[in-house]
Amino acid sequence: MRQGLARAFGGVAIAALLVGAAACNSSNKTTTGGASSGSTCGYKIAYFGALTGSSANLGVNIEQGAELAVVQYNAKHGKDCITMQKFDSQGDPAVAPGLARSLVTDAKIIGVVGPPFSGESEAADPIFNDAGIPTITPSATRVSLSTHGWKIFHRAVANDGSQGPAAAAYIKNVLKADKVFVGDDQSAYGAGLADAVKGALGSAVVVGTDKTSADGRQPGNDFSGFVQKVIASGATALFYGGYYQNAGLIRKQLTAKGWKGTLVAGDGVDDPGFAAAAGNDAAAGSYVSCPCSPASKAGGSFVADYKAQWNTDAGTYSDVAYDAANMFLKGLDAGNTTPDKMNTFLSTIQYTGVANTYKFTSVGELDPTYIKVWMFKFGADGKPVPDQEAPKS
Repeated sequence: MRQGLARAFGGVAIAALLVGAAACNSSNKTTTGGASSGSTCGYKIAYFGALTGSSANLGVNIEQGAELAVVQYNAKHGKDCITMQKFDSQGDPAVAPGLARSLVTDAKIIGVVGPPFSGESEAADPIFNDAGIPTITPSATRVSLSTHGWKIFHRAVANDGSQGPAAAAYIKNVLKADKVFVGDDQSAYGAGLADAVKGALGSAVVVGTDKTSADGRQPGNDFSGFVQKVIASGATALFYGGYYQNAGLIRKQLTAKGWKGTLVAGDGVDDPGFAAAAGNDAAAGSYVSCPCSPASKAGGSFVADYKAQWNTDAGTYSDVAYDAANMFLKGLDAGNTTPDKMNTFLSTIQYTGVANTYKFTSVGELDPTYIKVWMFKFGADGKPVPDQEAPKS
């Protein structure tokens, strides 16, 4: 998923937000497989991603999922045993490098949940790789992220090489659309996903293409030129590679011009913020793909625990982020208290969490055995609900 190009506040450095203290209970020991691993307290897991800006909804889903895992761990091992440290990148690739350089100076951080978005991953992961700090992204889906030789990179979901063809197959075989317009926001995520969809649909089906500015940056939020091209193409379906704010405004403006076709988008639009921007009536009947299972179907007590902790339902990738944090915690329990040891641990892990089972290939991709892609449909209440599992390719 997602590279949210959010609003940066000119020249102002983004501070890392610290949750809790790094208090340590040196006598606290845990046991994994019958072997004592020594103290697990005093270490930190970082969340690196958007907490503010136009992609904040998606980032908060992920951060809260990861933080829930730490809260539950501390309930068993001592208050503030493990610190969850937050770095608000706003999802912006321009902000990410400086923030990543700040993160890697903290020797207590043994792993990063994130970055969530593909553009900021391209910007920050080289810095994490140089420092040797392992990352598990719950949502960055650009295919090329695993091709750079980063030893610290782990992706807990399918990439766009699976999501794009699955969305295209759904458009052709379920929606029965034979004239499709494809647009994107020019972001690392949006353009990559749109290209994958175009390739899978084929030139006989794609009747037009266009690009917009990134979320929050379209001049005047005016998509009239884009909208006119969609209508003029005769398309009965629009696939948009981008995020929920743009997609919602495009859907709103298409509806205002009388277009009756179906909007389909990727996981960057799998958020109630889409309906907030479009209006519930316009959003209803739109579809989004996600290389994830519905968070509402997560295993164990996760759904109830998340609701109790945050007084809201788990959102897109909350459950995957919970699993990512728990993989780091499992590594700590096994005595992997340095980034190098944690990287080695992740290279051999096979972990069954609440969202999925995880095993990583040699380049950090999720093992193809465990890839999932779901389609969601927006209802009249403005919320995306599970529709069906989509083909993997």
